[in-house]
Amino acid sequence: MPTQPNQRRELAAFLRSRRERITPDQVGLPQSGRRRTPGLRREELALLAGISATWYTYLEQGRDIRASDQVLDALASALRLDRHERGHLFRLAGHAPAVDIEGPEPLAAEVAAVPLLLQPHPAYIIGGNYDVLSHNQAADDLFPHLTAADGRANFARWTFLEPAARDVLVDWESEARGLLARLRTLAGRHPGDPRYTRLIDELNAGSPEVRAWWPQYDVQARHGGRKRLRCRERGIVDFAYTAFHLAEQPEQTLVIYSDHQESAE
Repeated sequence: MPTQPNQRRELAAFLRSRRERITPDQVGLPQSGRRRTPGLRREELALLAGISATWYTYLEQGRDIRASDQVLDALASALRLDRHERGHLFRLAGHAPAVDIEGPEPLAAEVAAVPLLLQPHPAYIIGGNYDVLSHNQAADDLFPHLTAADGRANFARWTFLEPAARDVLVDWESEARGLLARLRTLAGRHPGDPRYTRLIDELNAGSPEVRAWWPQYDVQARHGGRKRLRCRERGIVDFAYTAFHLAEQPEQTLVIYSDHQESAE
């Protein structure tokens, strides 16, 4: 529930702006003569959401009333909000945003293609919970078995639960500690989000290091740096890696590796 008048005004303005962008045709309602304002009328949106028109009007007037998760869900569906708009609606209403936890995070096709364009440099895009959303063949070669038998690819899961990781990551303990600290930082932004809780439970169940380190509450931001990796054909190689946050999905990160030895030649 919004507790501050300015937050209630923001919620009212957001609802109004999204209501006005939807035409009756888009939701299967008949046109009924001329309209003074674009989009749906308040009573039409209330009907679609299955709530009282008077109560919805109070929301758009910025009154100090409580909207339940169920009502916000119904409004988000009726307004055809995308994932980010839906989260914004929940935050304005004073709730933790309800997250769509089924399936991978959305990734535009043109963004997913970027690691492929960077071949032969190892590159991948990871989501907030370290799901690998896109990667190229060079990354597959550098991090063997990154994609599990069930088709899932998650860098945290690979680091702690894939035996090959301890051979590939020459400085495994420091790398693993840093990754876990970054995962805790990101999980803290999504309290109760099952995408994170399921992953953390899985890591705790399968890794004694996670069970020992997670209670230490180390936190860290994502960053670039250098990493020593053991390659199958070349032995230990010193890589520099750079992390870029995607403009439209700031928790999604493009990571690119470059070989210091190749750069010097």
